[in-house]
Amino acid sequence: MANSRVRNPVSIVGAWITTIGALAFLTYLALDWLGLFASPYAGLIGYVLAPAVFVFGLVLIPIGMWREARRRRLGREPWSWPVIDLRTRRTRQVMGAVAALTLVNLAIVSVAGLGVVHYTESNSFCGQVCHEPMRPQFTAHAASPHANVNCVQCHVGPGAKGFVKAKMNGTRQLYEVIAGTYARPIPSPARGLPMAAETCARCHTSGHPARDLVRVLHSYGDDEASTDTPTTLTMHLADIHWHAKADTRVEFVSVDGKRETIPYVRMTDARGAVTEYFADGVTAPPAGDVRRMDCLDCHNRPAHTFSASADRAVTAAMAAGQVDLTLPFAHRELVAAVSQDYPTDAAAAAGIAERLQKAFVRRDAAVDGAIKTAQRLYSQNVFRDMKVSWGTYQSMIGHTDAPGCFRCHDDSHKTRDGRAIRQDCALCHKMD
Repeated sequence: MANSRVRNPVSIVGAWITTIGALAFLTYLALDWLGLFASPYAGLIGYVLAPAVFVFGLVLIPIGMWREARRRRLGREPWSWPVIDLRTRRTRQVMGAVAALTLVNLAIVSVAGLGVVHYTESNSFCGQVCHEPMRPQFTAHAASPHANVNCVQCHVGPGAKGFVKAKMNGTRQLYEVIAGTYARPIPSPARGLPMAAETCARCHTSGHPARDLVRVLHSYGDDEASTDTPTTLTMHLADIHWHAKADTRVEFVSVDGKRETIPYVRMTDARGAVTEYFADGVTAPPAGDVRRMDCLDCHNRPAHTFSASADRAVTAAMAAGQVDLTLPFAHRELVAAVSQDYPTDAAAAAGIAERLQKAFVRRDAAVDGAIKTAQRLYSQNVFRDMKVSWGTYQSMIGHTDAPGCFRCHDDSHKTRDGRAIRQDCALCHKMD
C-alpha cells in the first residue's frame, strides 16, 4: 500500500468528500423518515446536493490515481504525506486555527443552506423573482383565502419524484423568462400539477360533507339606488361532492387546453362496474390522456381567483360592504370606471378617481372609499403586460360565467343505451 496510486492528495480528498456525501444522504433519509422536513424543497439537499457531492468525490478518486500514475511515469518519487511536527508551537497554532475556521465555515454553510431552502419555498421567491410573468398570479394569491399557503405546497408534489418534476419544470420556465418566450397570459389550467390527493388533502378533508350550505347571491341594478335582487341558493354539498367519493372513480378526456370540451366520461362505481358517456357525435373514446377527476377540475382557481367580469367584481365588493350603497348609481358608475381601457396602472388609478369624482360630484369618505375599492378591483384583475383582463381566467365552480358543471351535465353526454348525465338544477341546489 505504501506505493499505491490511491495515496495522493486528490484521491484522498475525493474519498473524504464521498464519505461526507454518503453520510449526509443517509442522515437526510433518516430525518425525512422521521418527518422532520415539511418543505418540499428540502429534497434539494437530500436528493440532489448530497448525491452530487458523493458523485463528485467518486470522480476525484480516479482523477487523482491517473495524475499520480503520470507523475511516476515521469520518474518522480511517489507522493508521501507531509510531516507535521506537533512539538512546535507554530504548528499547533496553525492546526487549531484551521480546525476552528472549519467549524465556522460548516456553521455558515449550514445556515446558508437552510436559508436557501426556506427562501425558495417562499411566495416572494415564486411571485417576485419572476416579477412580470407571475405578477397576476402573485397578486391574486395575496388576496385569496390561501394567502398563507406557500406556492410549493400546492405546486410541488411530495417526495423526490415531485421535487425533480418541479425542478425540471422550473428550469424550463427560467429559460422562458430569460429568453422572453413565456406565454402571455400564463395558460390555465397549469400543466403538471400534483393531484389534489397529494396537496389539497394535506389540509382539506376529502369526501362529500353530508350537509347543506345556504348562499345568498346578490345582483345590483343600474338604477340610482343600485337596487339589490338577492337569490338564495341551498347547496347540497353531499351531491355536489359526489365525484370526490373515495369509492367512485370519474375519468374524462378533454380535447382542448382549458379542459372545457369533454367528449368522453367514464365512471367506475364501488362495485367496479364501468359506465361510459359519449357527447353528441362521439362513438368511441377519443385520443388523449384519460384524467381522473379531482378537486382541481372544479376548484380550478383555488388560490389565484380573478373576477369573471367587472360587474361580478363590483357586485362582490358591494355585497361585502366595501361600497357605500347610498351613493347614487354606485353599481353603474363603478362598473363603468373599472371597465375602461387604461394604458398603464398609474393611468388607471388616476382615470378611475377622476371618473368617480365627477360621477358622484361630492368628495367625502364614501366617495373616497368607492374610489379606493374600484382602484383595488382593477389592480387585482387587469395586467396589460401579461394580457390579463376581466374574464381571462374563469372559475369552473358552477356554470354561470364558464361551462363549469355543464361541461358534462348537459343532457347530451349519454351511454350507448341512452342514459344521460342530467342537467338538473335540483341535483346540486334549491333556488329561492
